[in-house]
Amino acid sequence: MRFVETEIAGVVVVELEERVDERGSFARTWCRDEMSSAGLAGELAQCSLSRNRRAGTLRGLHLQHPPHEEAKLVRCTRGAIFDVAVDLRPGSPTRGRWVGAELDPDSGRALYVPEGCAHGFQTLVDESDVAYMISTPYAPDAAVGVRWDDPLLAIAWPEPQGERTISERDRALPGYEPEPA
Repeated sequence: MRFVETEIAGVVVVELEERVDERGSFARTWCRDEMSSAGLAGELAQCSLSRNRRAGTLRGLHLQHPPHEEAKLVRCTRGAIFDVAVDLRPGSPTRGRWVGAELDPDSGRALYVPEGCAHGFQTLVDESDVAYMISTPYAPDAAVGVRWDDPLLAIAWPEPQGERTISERDRALPGYEPEPA
């Protein structure tokens, strides 16, 4: 695996190192030792799959409060998505900033979202599947989020070709609150 830093410390694009021969290719998608050596959470507590029927489906922005903070390695296994991480860590010099990456199966890229960062994505095509490798089990009482369209975050979501689909739960998430000065 190759680890490509972004402008937000700890948010990393993870690229596959494929071994190719006449049969096709092989690549590791998770390695505890390589993740840990790169300073990323190497423990895996849960794997989840999100199946999305339509282009323009938006999920997020989600995270969990301490002590249930979670790191995620997010990969698109079918279709294509625009994946976003937002730094919400107290005291972080990049708090309130976001990073986005287009993910699809052909690129093999994944986005690593560290603890304290919110995560969300929008599907770019119909029938898009998203696989999550997560460091901490889901804790419903610790689940929180921030509105996807908060003007202070100003995330440049791609304009969907059709109607954007967002759950009522995600539409009701609160706005971003900067840290007091």
